[in-house]
Amino acid sequence: MKLPQCEILPSTTAQEILFVTGGRAPDVDWFTNVADGRKIFCVDRGIEICRACDLVPEILIGDFDSANQTSVAWARTKKIPVERHPVDKDLTDTQLALNRAVELFGEHVALMTGCFGGRVDHLYSTIFTCAASSTKIFLADEREIIFFVTGGESIDVTFNRRPLALSLLPVSEICSGVTIKNVRWELDGATLTQNFPNAVSNRVTGGEVSIGVEIGKLAVYLCFTDAATA
Repeated sequence: MKLPQCEILPSTTAQEILFVTGGRAPDVDWFTNVADGRKIFCVDRGIEICRACDLVPEILIGDFDSANQTSVAWARTKKIPVERHPVDKDLTDTQLALNRAVELFGEHVALMTGCFGGRVDHLYSTIFTCAASSTKIFLADEREIIFFVTGGESIDVTFNRRPLALSLLPVSEICSGVTIKNVRWELDGATLTQNFPNAVSNRVTGGEVSIGVEIGKLAVYLCFTDAATA
């Protein structure tokens, strides 16, 4: 996965779908960069950044309780398929979109933006939904990135821009055999638990970081902007 801030390896040959959801809108330049060459799947208020950049998504889905209706009307003038769901439903708009994308595109890798900066319960739902998905999903904007490392995997991250902080957040009850290199506080075969997430605010010391886990699923969080100055 290539992003303006970094490249996350190993890469895959599966097509990459850019999901645009209704949280904090990404920076226009960042969004235009990552949209290049990727199909766009728009979720509810995510249509607003697409309209601002005049980027036409493949589909727009949601209950439209937060989207500007002028932007929804713009989508219809662009002949974008619009799938409207009731506000009172069991699944979130993001969950509906992820399920629908599998139906439309088959096997793919998902890059999700517009998922930060909103309500904590929404972000919590999104993180655990993405962690449980069989689709490989990356959450990102110009300020923050989250990706997942599953048991048996080893991931290398090459940085174009060094993050302010790197945190390891277990999304399974236990993550064992956790290894991370080229950070201030390295780990070698460590055990991290969901109820005591203490491997936070690490500092990257080089241009590349290697992360591995033997058992469990780990969310890797990268912060590129000090919240106090954002």
